[in-house]
Parts: sequence; C-alpha cells; structure tokens
Amino acid sequence: MNIKIFADGANIEDMIRIHEKIGVDGFTTNPSLMKQAGIKNYKEFSKKVVGMFPNKSVSFEVFSDDFETMEKEARELSKIGNNVFVKIPITNSKGEGSFELIRKLSSDGINLNVTAIFTKEQVEKVVDSVNKNSKTIISVFAGRIADTGVDPTPLMREYSEICHKKENIELLWASPREVLNIKQAEEVGCDIITCTPQILNKIKLFGKNLEEYSLETVQMFLRDSTDLGYKILD
Repeated sequence: MNIKIFADGANIEDMIRIHEKIGVDGFTTNPSLMKQAGIKNYKEFSKKVVGMFPNKSVSFEVFSDDFETMEKEARELSKIGNNVFVKIPITNSKGEGSFELIRKLSSDGINLNVTAIFTKEQVEKVVDSVNKNSKTIISVFAGRIADTGVDPTPLMREYSEICHKKENIELLWASPREVLNIKQAEEVGCDIITCTPQILNKIKLFGKNLEEYSLETVQMFLRDSTDLGYKILD
C-alpha cells in the first residue's frame, strides 16, 4: 500500500512495540488519549517521543480554548522538533473557527495538523487558510462520520480532491473503526490513516484464506466452550 500509516495513542510502550512490529510512518496523539495513558507532564512526554522517533511525523495537540493562548502553545510545541505537527482543532469549544490562527501559524512555517474536521465547508476553509510555507495535515474523522450512518468514502474522495489543490497538504483518515478502512482510505485518495494498536495488529490478517479463518473460528468456539465446561445435554 502507498498510504502512510500512523499509530494513534499515547502509551509509549505501545508506540515502541507497534513501530518495531509494523514500522509505522508516524504517530498521532490527543488529550483524550493522553488521559487514558495517564500522562502527567505533557511537555516531558512530547520531548521523550520526539527523542525516540526523530525521523517520524509526530502530532501534538494544543490544550487551550482561547486562540491567543492556543497560538502560544502551538509555537512552544513546534520548538520540540522539526518532525512535530501541531494539532489545532477546527474550532474551539464555543464553535468559533480556528482559521485565522491556522493562517497565522501556517504563514510562519509551523507544521500543522488541523483536527476534528467533518464537513466539506471545514475542509475548504482550512485549505484556503493554509500557506505554502507550512506542511499541513487535514484530519477528517471519517470513523465518526460513519457512526452517524453516513458512508464516509464518497465524502473522503471529494475532500481528497480539495486538499490536493495544494501540494503541501495531506488528507488523513481519522478514527477508523476496522482494518478495512485502511484499504478504503487508500482507494479514495487519502495520504494518511491513523490507527489504534488494536486495528494495526489486524493488518497481519490481510490476504488470509477465508476457509482457514472459518475453521479457526469454529475451533475457537469449541476451545472456549470446552474450557468453560458448558453442557446442554445431561
């Protein structure tokens, strides 16, 4: 596959293991994942990750909800390493767009990962705001779009065409729900997909013989029912 595969998470042990096992192209994190991983010191964690993976794209997100502080955080994060992409949410919690901040940071050559994007209008506004001086990732939460009952593949194909109007922009398929999404993301023209370790571990199943997989499933059912000592007939 030509699509870049990023690992999504904030557990350093998982990051090391996945990189050694699969050889991912980069890493993404967010505040929720850091909370789950029990990260206490954000800057210490960020510097450690960059030190371990200096040649891999790594995305770290700002925390503030006001754009003035968000800008200061973004500039501080960008200093950690040349491989750092600063994650800027498409809006703050009040629904106010981040486009002016994106324009300002992008013009200064700060690598960005604009996140929590869902709509065509959001994609278009980000593309219009991005300066050629900045490498920019546009992260569309295709998995969450699918959660609403909408097929994200035609949307992502359209978003890909919009993003690729500028050479310095890459489209990322975020929040995948299954390993099939990796192939779907590549087919619609996404440049990157970011996956949890649980999904990445399933890549080894690509091309597996389905009859063999069927037999293994039946054997698993038998093994589990035997281990539990289930009986239907006395």
